[in-house]
Amino acid sequence: MRARNLGVRSLALVLTLLMAVPFASLAQSSNPVLPDPGQPGMNRQQQEQLGLQAAGEVYQQMPVLPDSSPATRYVQELGRKLQTVIPADHSWPYQFHVVPAADINAFALPGGPIFVNLGTIQAADNESELAGVLAHEMSHVYMQHSAKQAPKAAAAQIFSGLAGAVLGGSAAGNLARMGIQFGAGTMLMKYSRKDEAQADSVGAIIMYKAGYNPKAMADFFTKLEQKYGKGGPQLLSDHPNPGNRQASIQSEIAPWPPKNYTANTNDFASVKQYASSQKTYTAQEIDAGAKQKIWAQQNQKNGALAPKAPNAPNAPKEQNSSNPGEAQAPGALTNISYKEVQPSDRFTQFQQSGFSISYPDNWKAGGDQNSITIAPPQAVAQNGIAYGTIISSANADASQLSQATEQLVQQLQKENAGMKVYSSPTGIQVNGQQGRSTLLSATSPIQRDGQPVPERDWLVTFPGPKGELMYLVFVAPEQEFNQLRPTFQKMLESFQAR
Repeated sequence: MRARNLGVRSLALVLTLLMAVPFASLAQSSNPVLPDPGQPGMNRQQQEQLGLQAAGEVYQQMPVLPDSSPATRYVQELGRKLQTVIPADHSWPYQFHVVPAADINAFALPGGPIFVNLGTIQAADNESELAGVLAHEMSHVYMQHSAKQAPKAAAAQIFSGLAGAVLGGSAAGNLARMGIQFGAGTMLMKYSRKDEAQADSVGAIIMYKAGYNPKAMADFFTKLEQKYGKGGPQLLSDHPNPGNRQASIQSEIAPWPPKNYTANTNDFASVKQYASSQKTYTAQEIDAGAKQKIWAQQNQKNGALAPKAPNAPNAPKEQNSSNPGEAQAPGALTNISYKEVQPSDRFTQFQQSGFSISYPDNWKAGGDQNSITIAPPQAVAQNGIAYGTIISSANADASQLSQATEQLVQQLQKENAGMKVYSSPTGIQVNGQQGRSTLLSATSPIQRDGQPVPERDWLVTFPGPKGELMYLVFVAPEQEFNQLRPTFQKMLESFQAR
């Protein structure tokens, strides 16, 4: 199920040229605030579509690890942690992918797709440095740098070409117009030094808000330059040095209130060890494989599925779709078994200002003040969760519970293609409070034998302490829902709103 207002949203990147905001102008006297990214000539839908088109080209041109890979799951989780600090009105449907390449590189595409090389994970000394790489790339998306590259007059030409590309035309030509090109096994983006300074500045704010020391981002770039020289790793040539990064970031963060930063985690140590044990390819090997057209077949075989670009506006829609939910959003899950996500009998507690809930200790909780997702890490896809629980609230009058629940169901159906009401709402008690229970059917992010599987969603709604509509959605593939029902029931019984 697609999560609402989350980093999982599926789990939000890029035409008039906007002068980059200098480092000093973004400095804050207290808690830093993310700047207004501006309004390029290419709208949000166009950027997302172009980014998905480019991501699809990546899966043709490079090897990509599947979402089930430990490295990909880790990078996705780290990316979601960073994404939760970005206001929803300026966020993007970020996607995080890992390329088994030896070079130290990472790149972001318009509308949200971000790719990180295994070589980058191997080169980072701690989680903060890797978080800095992701935050920097996310900032290019946030500031819409790619969208600001193309002349305003070219916007219509670029986007008009997308419909042809989606329907079988040349993707490379459209991407080249945006300054996005493939070469020597990597993506080449046209970023100016001003773009880089701005991505450093915005990335520093994202890191700080997420609990990481922003200086780690500059440390990583500086360390690479000292080790390899300016002509070394691809990351340095893709991202031109805007100047003294360390001094600029130190000046930027000096007025900010001190924090106890997260430097490293056991998860990082594990994923770095895993990354070091995996086969990686040189840029030359990747380039040669692209010419031989082997990566698309290898990615498909490994379960690494390319994001599916939506139809361009006014483009003909695909016909003969037997299931409206079959058009999968990026990051479908494959080869996930119930054994991998089976909940532990041991429960731990999650507390937030508005509520508390107990959940299996082998699942993980994350999100922001608007919405929380509790799920096994391997069951989280770019477009939602396959197993787990979503906890959120809706701006509705919960005193009219039946009507508010009906409105929420309609909203969920808009956000989840093919979702239907499986059984009508019935009464339920939530810790002595009257609520409503509704079963929904949908399409899971999981694919088995190349086909999406049916999903069962249990929606429970009830009035919140301030009169708002609170709700929980318990999610599982239809075939395994009854096995998880006792766990979901135990979680519901533990829920306390305050």
